[in-house]
Amino acid sequence: MTGRIARIRRHPIKSVGGEDLGRATLRAAQRLAGDRQWALLTEAGERHAGDGPRPARWLPKSCFVRGVASAPLQAVAGGWDEDAGQLSLTHPDRPPLRFDPETEGSRLVEWIAPLWPADKPAPTRLVQGPTGWTDVSQPWLSILSLASLRDLETRLGLPLGVERWRANLWIDGWQPWAERDLIGRILTVGGVELRVTETIGRCAATSADTATGCIDIDMPQALQAQFGHSDFGIYAEVVTGGEIALNDEICA
Repeated sequence: MTGRIARIRRHPIKSVGGEDLGRATLRAAQRLAGDRQWALLTEAGERHAGDGPRPARWLPKSCFVRGVASAPLQAVAGGWDEDAGQLSLTHPDRPPLRFDPETEGSRLVEWIAPLWPADKPAPTRLVQGPTGWTDVSQPWLSILSLASLRDLETRLGLPLGVERWRANLWIDGWQPWAERDLIGRILTVGGVELRVTETIGRCAATSADTATGCIDIDMPQALQAQFGHSDFGIYAEVVTGGEIALNDEICA
């Protein structure tokens, strides 16, 4: 089973924007470098974060600002402005924001506040951690299939796009839903080896249109109705590291 890498995506801040990459270096037993490097703690998450400026351990997603609690967050776009060394974000209902996450996290807190529900624990500060703030504690990558996405869009009669799924790698050339048969298999990209670990269960954050930040479907329910489960995509662990790039062949 052979495909090609069609998109490489990184999300510097958990649940806030994302960016495309032309290539990336993968390291054994590590997440994609720079992915979910930062996250916005909430008042509820502070009690788990410790007293220091940086939490000392991985924290569960319930500690942070997330799209499942605020559909408008799904319309935030953007990532690193490499020339300026800053993060640059946009949203249809907010002015553009450019800031240094190391020293200006409070500016992001203020910018996000109007997009966050008043009845939820408020965002408090932008934090780094000892590892990426992915939804699972294991250092895995998320891999999705464009053929499966096209099939799902056809079934639902709705354009969905890639951004709402917040994947790391998008693969083209596989048969629709063939990725579900890869659990336990090794994927190879040149000398890079990825071991597929499990499927990805989807939450209500994927129900929002990323162009508008408005709910356009109940995605977990739609997946359940179509397939009897709410999974879309697979996780994989880097076994042997190396560089990957767009259009590289990926084999199972």
